[in-house]
Amino acid sequence: MTAAQEETEVSEAAPDPVDRPRKLIGEKELQQATAGRARVRLALLYRAGAILLALLLMAVAAQAVLSLQANGRARATLLDRVDPAILRHFEIGQALRSQDTAVRGYAATGAGRDLAEYRTAVREEAAAVSDLRSLLADVPESAPTLERLDRFAEASAAWRTGYADPLATRQRPGLVPAATARNGERLLADTWAAATELRAALTTLHHASADRLSNRAMLSAWSVGLALGVIAIGALIAVIVLRRTLLRPLASLSGRVRAVSQGDFQHPLEVRGAAEIAELSTIIDAMRRRILAEWHATSEATRLLDEQTVELRRSNAELEQFAYVASHDLQEPLRKVASFCQMIERRYGDQLDERGRQYIYFAVDGAKRMQALINDLLSFSRVGRMSRPEEAIDLGAVMGQALDNLSTLREETGAEVTSDELPTVPGDRTQLTQLFQNLIGNAMKFRGDEPPRIHVGVRRVGDEWEFSCSDNGIGIEPHQADRVFLIFQRLHPRDQYGGTGIGLALCKKIVEHHGGRIWLDTGASTDDADTSEETHTTDETADADTADDAKTAETAEIAETATADTAADAASGEGPAAPRGSGTTIRWTMPVGDDDGE
Repeated sequence: MTAAQEETEVSEAAPDPVDRPRKLIGEKELQQATAGRARVRLALLYRAGAILLALLLMAVAAQAVLSLQANGRARATLLDRVDPAILRHFEIGQALRSQDTAVRGYAATGAGRDLAEYRTAVREEAAAVSDLRSLLADVPESAPTLERLDRFAEASAAWRTGYADPLATRQRPGLVPAATARNGERLLADTWAAATELRAALTTLHHASADRLSNRAMLSAWSVGLALGVIAIGALIAVIVLRRTLLRPLASLSGRVRAVSQGDFQHPLEVRGAAEIAELSTIIDAMRRRILAEWHATSEATRLLDEQTVELRRSNAELEQFAYVASHDLQEPLRKVASFCQMIERRYGDQLDERGRQYIYFAVDGAKRMQALINDLLSFSRVGRMSRPEEAIDLGAVMGQALDNLSTLREETGAEVTSDELPTVPGDRTQLTQLFQNLIGNAMKFRGDEPPRIHVGVRRVGDEWEFSCSDNGIGIEPHQADRVFLIFQRLHPRDQYGGTGIGLALCKKIVEHHGGRIWLDTGASTDDADTSEETHTTDETADADTADDAKTAETAEIAETATADTAADAASGEGPAAPRGSGTTIRWTMPVGDDDGE
């Protein structure tokens, strides 16, 4: 069993740690999980509490507003009605006293000034009585005071009728008769007595209004205090309800989640409380179980991956051992086959006919091609495994070494090779030399009628160097752009251009090992038809190469088979050659080294 087959079996055995996304828990499962733990939903509880608290606050606020309004009315009654009424009482007493003084003076002297003062005092008294009546009209408990006011008005009118007005209408001044004087004093005394009673009634009304204002003020204070108390109690109840129904369950859930996050994955996350809290804890617990299951699956996959890594290490060790065997033990028999075939040709060449010598040529050529193929495979397998990286490599010196290795081919083809000033990059010197040698060697080998002209260019693109190798050779069809970098892919028959079909594949592996990419500059993107044609051509070429090797190994009709093999290569899907002289440009990138500046 090969390492690739073992790797495939291990990969198929490993479970997929990440399943297709699915629902953590269904609605029915969620209802069943929360049915025994939740009696009421927080939304309903908070809504009912908010409505009740709002109604209570509205009632208390209405009571406070009504109390404040009553307090305002009591204050207005005392300040705007009762107090001005007391002032009007003083004005009435002053007017009555002015009338008595003025009428006595007029009766004694007959001066018109005294008569005018009398009449003015009468009008002032009438106005004061009218104002006092208007002020006390809507005052609560003012009926006794109004009765006292009516008595005073009647007494005052009787005094003026029985005493003051007759004196004011006298034509001649003089002494007032004694009987008239005594009658006037009696009527005036009755009037002052009525004024005194009115003053006592106003005092009583003032005390009653003041007491009413004090009571209203106290009631308003109690109403406002009650409203504030209800608000404070409501806030306290809200805090207690939030703590018991929300904060405490969430704190419990948070502690359980924290325990799970610290590694106790078996810790249950069930929390008793309202329906929303219960649903939340059930969902989080489902997530915990899901994560735990996926963790177990991932752990199993990691274990299998570790086993696969050990197996791959063993396979790589076997491949390295095979590389050693291929480089020594497999090449020795090939060298013996080639050497003994050449000895047979030299010693018994005169005894062999043309077909015998052709058989020997085929055997020697097959052994040499086998040796070249083994060497190329060894170079391909060593990329990335056997490397000696350096911090800074002068690619100019690397290209010079590659041209020295190609000096014989360069002289034979008359190739002209130029380059830009190449930078310094980190990498493996041997592999980079092989990269330049393969690219420049291909440009020399796949030449047209004219001597090869090859140019290696470079330019800075961001954090990468972009290199190019351009020539004036036979070129490559655009639909072959990806195929040329595949291993064992040859675009031309073996009798036209030699090689093993590994050169560009080795270049691609070297470039990718150094963190870059390589591609064929076609000048235009290929369409879907080109891609389909490329895939079809690749399959045909692989079949043709297999048939070619099988026919070459035959011993019966080896000469005829070799001729048919060449014709099969030309007629197979190995791909037609590009038009002569179209040229080829291969580009690749490499990261910029730390020592390179802008």
